[in-house]
Amino acid sequence: MAGNTKGLKEYAKQKTQVTLGKVDKAIRELSLGQQKINFNSVSNLSGVSKTFLYNCEDIKKRIEQLRDKQVNNTINQRAKYDKTSRSKDIIIIAKDKKIKELEYENKKLKDQLEILRGKLYERI
Repeated sequence: MAGNTKGLKEYAKQKTQVTLGKVDKAIRELSLGQQKINFNSVSNLSGVSKTFLYNCEDIKKRIEQLRDKQVNNTINQRAKYDKTSRSKDIIIIAKDKKIKELEYENKKLKDQLEILRGKLYERI
């Protein structure tokens, strides 16, 4: 009877290893595909139950860490977008100022050109 249990235990270990391989492959595919990593997506892609994912501490920690990392990346991208928006406003203000300076310089040059044309016309 002890031999039968030993065989069942070996089979269970092998099945667990195969399942861990499926989960690992699913996590890598989700990472490479820039897709969201969470218990549901890993479960759907690997064909492994969510209960198994939650009960295996190593996998549970790994999925939670990757999920948190993706959330932090999303938050950082939003913060970067906000900074970009503010810097865009500053750039627009600087361009408006430069445009006004160039318009003033252009008007000054046109006035000088008109004066020089008048002097040239007087010589003729």
